[in-house]
Amino acid sequence: MFPERIETDRLVLEAITHENVDVFELYQHTAHDAPHIDEITEHLSWDPHATPKQTAEFIDWAEKNRNEATGAEYVIRPKDGEDGAGEIAGTTGLNIDWDRRTGALGLWLRKPFWGRGYSGERAGVLMELAFDRLDLELVAIEHLAGNEKSRRAIEKYVEAHGGQYDGILRNRRPDGDDVRDSHRFTVTREQWEASRAEETS
Repeated sequence: MFPERIETDRLVLEAITHENVDVFELYQHTAHDAPHIDEITEHLSWDPHATPKQTAEFIDWAEKNRNEATGAEYVIRPKDGEDGAGEIAGTTGLNIDWDRRTGALGLWLRKPFWGRGYSGERAGVLMELAFDRLDLELVAIEHLAGNEKSRRAIEKYVEAHGGQYDGILRNRRPDGDDVRDSHRFTVTREQWEASRAEETS
């Protein structure tokens, strides 16, 4: 149902499976002592991995979601010609709620790959997957309150695809002793199709 590999102008997205992704390669970027890991995970829903076993369990989870058609998780690698070509730049996913005909986008990137526009580039192809291939009606994106870098990136690509800001979801995500608010953006199939028509007109 989900493609194993997706290419954009500058990126390759590879399905997160044990066949495609080396546990130790991914672990070195998700580990508790990985460079900039506290800054990277400050506004994310997962904590740095304590052991390679935890990374292996994440790959197990990604494979299970893929097999059960509830989500598609990918590692992001820059193509040749990009700084850091071939490295794992981060991961992204499209999680599916079939009853609500909705796909939810997720992303994290290593700090050396921030500010390159990769967030919007992978969002574009995952929206195409959601609407063209999976026949969903809505793509949703959230970011935790205080995550200004994500907010700016999300606003930019949501606007480019005709979407909108829906509002703030109070007490959305538990985070240690706190519960944090989240901001939600959406793009409908109709908005996405209209934005594509404008691009080609």
